Amino acid sequence: MNFKVPKGTQDILPGQSEKWQYVERVIRDLCEKYRYNEIRTPMFESTELFQRGVGDTTDIVQKEMYTFTDKGNRSLTLRPEGTASAVRAYVEHKMFGQADQPVKLYYTGPMFRYERQQAGRYRQFVQFGVEAIGSADPAIDAEVMALAMDVYTTLGLSDLKLVINSLGDKDTRDAHRSALIEHFTPVVGELCSDCQSRLEKNPLRILDCKVDAKHPAMATAPALTNYLTDSSAEYFTKVKQYLDVLGISYEVDPNLVRGLDYYNHTAFEIMITGEGFGSITTLCGGGRYNGLVEDIGGPESPGIGFALSIERLLLALEAKNIELATGNNLEMYVVAMGEEAKLKAVELVSSFRAKGISADMDYLDRKMKAQMKAADRANAKFVIVLGESELEEQAVNVKTMETGDQTKVEFGQLVQYVLENK
Repeated sequence: MNFKVPKGTQDILPGQSEKWQYVERVIRDLCEKYRYNEIRTPMFESTELFQRGVGDTTDIVQKEMYTFTDKGNRSLTLRPEGTASAVRAYVEHKMFGQADQPVKLYYTGPMFRYERQQAGRYRQFVQFGVEAIGSADPAIDAEVMALAMDVYTTLGLSDLKLVINSLGDKDTRDAHRSALIEHFTPVVGELCSDCQSRLEKNPLRILDCKVDAKHPAMATAPALTNYLTDSSAEYFTKVKQYLDVLGISYEVDPNLVRGLDYYNHTAFEIMITGEGFGSITTLCGGGRYNGLVEDIGGPESPGIGFALSIERLLLALEAKNIELATGNNLEMYVVAMGEEAKLKAVELVSSFRAKGISADMDYLDRKMKAQMKAADRANAKFVIVLGESELEEQAVNVKTMETGDQTKVEFGQLVQYVLENK
């Protein structure tokens, strides 16, 4: 029987995994500069956490979650996103009691959603996200968006567009909800079954529907920004002022709504344009979620965050022909001819590695020509060939592969030579 990777998942093989590692290092370095600390949460949680935290009217909860009953008859779900888990940990471990607020967290790891596989979208995907919990300051909104933009620009991406909107406070949402119900009720029979059920439960979600996106009623739907309370409008103005101070360009889109129920006030997406995509593609999304901590059982603790797909990020880098300096080149390859030479090769390879020099050797007892080809494929910087004469002289010629130059070096000086010349 031939086993294959499950549909909607992928194997990340050597040659690709180095790119993932490079991107992850960039992300961790940036988070350290911004003073965000890593949090690692379980890959599965109580199903109710996501029903309450993500929202039971969302596509994620209604259609996409991997839910199962364990041997204790508990309903558990593989995490479909990272915010609910991070907030649960924030509440459970009473992080709201820490002296330093807001609590600034980041995470990276696999998420799971049962959806149709397409380019950059998998059923198991890796998400990087940040959460800043404990502050209602519009300046932290701007910082979170700046960090998200920095991830892309640091990796060399341009043609980026930051799109923002305000979803307002509860009074804003209530007034807009009534207006949406009144607007869509006359044509509800023309909408998809999902939107028909959303009309009373959460009509804002209708605006995010892909099936009915071109329905005429969508274009004339009341904009949420027309219902912003004075305090919500003032908050949004301050967010824009901070983005201006940071020199971050943005576009206000009154129709931007996020796919999760917990968002309010600031919502944003980062898109990439230009050749290689054909149309505007969303790379990242996030927003403010005041009230989510309380919904999960904690005290009043406003928060904001974002999440991005590592797969989609790598796809963007590939589309823009951006090569990552993964630094995975081999520094020393040891060719051994004969059993005695092989014993010495094992010793030398170990001594190189002990001093931080990447080193390798042949383990298939191949002839010298085949070993030299292997060194060339590995892009080795230096190669040494060990045979009887080298063992007798206790010295070896170090060949610099790029130039072909050779320098005779005693065994005892090999490590120092490579360190000085690598």
